[in-house]
Amino acid sequence: MKVTSILVAAASIAVLALSPTAFAQQGKYGTATEAKAMLEKVVAAVKANKAKALASFSAGTDGFKDRDLQPFCWNKSDGLLTASGFPALLGKDIRTLKDSTGKAYGEENFKAAIDGKITEVSYLFPRPGETEPISTVSFITGVGDQGCGVGYFK
Repeated sequence: MKVTSILVAAASIAVLALSPTAFAQQGKYGTATEAKAMLEKVVAAVKANKAKALASFSAGTDGFKDRDLQPFCWNKSDGLLTASGFPALLGKDIRTLKDSTGKAYGEENFKAAIDGKITEVSYLFPRPGETEPISTVSFITGVGDQGCGVGYFK
């Protein structure tokens, strides 16, 4: 094989690897791995500046909205939601939330908010912009006086 053939082949591979379609291979929906990684960012953001972080979580700014992934938080003391991509839930007591089957997932989330520990809570919930509840798993942890989670849809 000639050196020029090898160079052409290498250049072609590089162009394909760096093309926009290669970067667009990210799926339409967030994954468990991505949700867990976002939760780690959530913990760091709350520790750095809680007020700014909670505002960013609700607004979906500063990298805290990725397709259908968005954090939510609540006060550990009274359960009131302090951040949510669903504005109607802000200020509600998370402990009162139940899915369409009657499962009290909000109470599970509330109890799972332990600093330094990540717990998975499964329930039914609609994707943002949709109304049909589907299988959802949220990663939950505690961060000081906040309980926080990031869910992904199966």
